[in-house]
Amino acid sequence: MQITMSIGAVERDTGLSKDALRVWERRYGFPTPIRDGLGERAYLLEQVDKLRVLKRLLDQGHRPGKIIHYGIQELQQLVQQSALAIEPASAGGADLSILQGYLDLCKTHQTEALRHGLSQALSRMGLERFIVELLAPLNRLVGDSWANGSLQIFEEHLYTESVQIVMRAAISSLQLPRGKMPVGPRILLTTLPQEQHGLGLLMAEAIFTQEGASCISLGVQTPIMDIVGAARSQHADIVALSVSGAMNPRLVLEGLTDLRRKLPGSTELWVGGDCPVLARRPPEAIYVLIHLADIPVSLGAWHDRHAA
Repeated sequence: MQITMSIGAVERDTGLSKDALRVWERRYGFPTPIRDGLGERAYLLEQVDKLRVLKRLLDQGHRPGKIIHYGIQELQQLVQQSALAIEPASAGGADLSILQGYLDLCKTHQTEALRHGLSQALSRMGLERFIVELLAPLNRLVGDSWANGSLQIFEEHLYTESVQIVMRAAISSLQLPRGKMPVGPRILLTTLPQEQHGLGLLMAEAIFTQEGASCISLGVQTPIMDIVGAARSQHADIVALSVSGAMNPRLVLEGLTDLRRKLPGSTELWVGGDCPVLARRPPEAIYVLIHLADIPVSLGAWHDRHAA
């Protein structure tokens, strides 16, 4: 029996909208879904794999009509070529050979060595430099490697788990002693319901905490009304969302607009991440942090806005 995914599941998995999938099917003849027992579109896993790679290439600026008829291997080679072209500019000062060394530990499943190496780098560089200069470009390298097929899904999961362990230990070490009050705002951190990636959220939480904020994390994929309810019950000054490049831009804009409308007017909505739509046309009354390094300055501006 062939394993398939519904069009809704494909939208969530790939970040490609249902409308795009239907238009591509009609215009380009791909993807070619079958119909399930209810007559609904169902996509074979091989097609979903190709759609993931196509989404990565679209994010890099390629046009679907130019590449959609390529085979999966051709598309993966194109991802590699595009990644090589942008790596020097996106590495953020990190030595690419060092980043590759961490990636090689993932590929050879040396998780203890990976965690030890990351912990040592954290101690040597300090938290903010570690996150901005090493971890952020390393995340991009891992994402590109997964998209081009050189890193398996379980290896990407091993990497994510290792980073989470290191980062949670770092955040725990920053916690204030019992009874001491934080000097910064109360920040509720989470992601939109369709967002599965949580490393960006964890990295932001670490910098927020180091800067004196009181952080409450809900993890990923929180329904809009639950975010609103948590913000009210926790008396959050800021709701901070992380949005990855894998998110569908339409869903991002709709989710942010809906959330801003439902949140109390006194609660600010901040959003950051790799989704290109944030830089192009963010909704009104939302603070966009393009880079993690923007957090300290943005918190300073928050204090200025709320000075007595």
